[in-house]
Amino acid sequence: MTARAADRARYDRATAQLDAPVAIVDLDAFDANADDLLRRAGGKPVRVASKSVRCRALLERVLAREGFAGIMSFTLAESLWLARSGFDDVLLAYPSADRAGYAELAADPKLAAAVTVMVDDPAQLDLIDAARAGGGEVVRVCLELDTALKLLGGRVRIGARRSPLHSPAQVAEVARAVVRRPGFRLVGIMAYEGHVAGVGDAVAGRPLRSRAVRLMQAAARRELAERRAAVVRAVREVVPDLEFVNGGGTGSVQHTAAEDTVTEIAAGSGLYVPRLFDNYTSFRGRPAALFALPVVRRPGVGVVTVLGGGYPASGAPGADRLPVPYLPEGLRYDPQEGAGEVQTPLLGPVADDLLIGDKVWFRHAKAGELCERFDTLHLVEGDAVTAAVPTYRGEGHTFL
Repeated sequence: MTARAADRARYDRATAQLDAPVAIVDLDAFDANADDLLRRAGGKPVRVASKSVRCRALLERVLAREGFAGIMSFTLAESLWLARSGFDDVLLAYPSADRAGYAELAADPKLAAAVTVMVDDPAQLDLIDAARAGGGEVVRVCLELDTALKLLGGRVRIGARRSPLHSPAQVAEVARAVVRRPGFRLVGIMAYEGHVAGVGDAVAGRPLRSRAVRLMQAAARRELAERRAAVVRAVREVVPDLEFVNGGGTGSVQHTAAEDTVTEIAAGSGLYVPRLFDNYTSFRGRPAALFALPVVRRPGVGVVTVLGGGYPASGAPGADRLPVPYLPEGLRYDPQEGAGEVQTPLLGPVADDLLIGDKVWFRHAKAGELCERFDTLHLVEGDAVTAAVPTYRGEGHTFL
């Protein structure tokens, strides 16, 4: 029996009394992935990206481990909810226009002490001030650095379009704007190199593309390490007691941790290891989050149909954004139908071994987005479900 076949047998036994659709997290794999993130971080603390987990119980589990510290959140409403729930170090990774949230933040000493907001434009400070509604608490601020690699005088850009702050002078200018502004305190710098951390460099069947990605990422790492160090020096001239410099992502943990100026690493997808993180030369994780759909039809030889399945991930549309049939091995989509809203045909000789009611296990393309489809995660240890915990959606929250 292969390792994957053994996993399928375990998951089927563990969920035998549960009707599909059902989502699980294999805690043995989850914990092993957490160990791997810490190993690659080389002693620097790992801040957990909540958008890749979206489950309070699992955030608590990983943050109870030595080496993990703090949360990187994705909306202000989520940040406030987490802070009210007892998480005392929440870095909001994206600027917000949530005026009601800012009013709540500025009026509550506990929330203001726990939550740090993201800024890359003085206009965002104006919005926060206009939203205070009389709240006088000091708002903690982090500045985001644009990590994109710019070539040919800026005519070629590689990297996500995030912050407009690219040069040390630009970041220092906004740092001075924060320092001059009453009611704000600049505490950190963040730089997420998504073109390194979130792009696989070993794509199966595409050796030339993989080689090109590795060359691009090597150049991007060198350029960013030099520029990030210069940015930190420039900002420390304005704010000598800067608390943290955050960088990285699951795919670049060890590279970013090697930079002296970076004080903490951000990562989250590496805990669940969705399918987009299969194609890296630098690490191998264990799939920890899966979902099962039930076989409801057998239309013919070599075909079964499962209920639901149209759970695409965000990003540029493409086949790589679809969940992948994982267990049993050997199933594939019908190219004319793909993953459907209410049913999904699956092809392959192994389909003939599946009966009505059997489970087919899938891996989502991305990590936390799976939790927007399920209100409960069943936690598997060995071949048993040992707990059932709510996702964000299961707690009644749809933050984004």
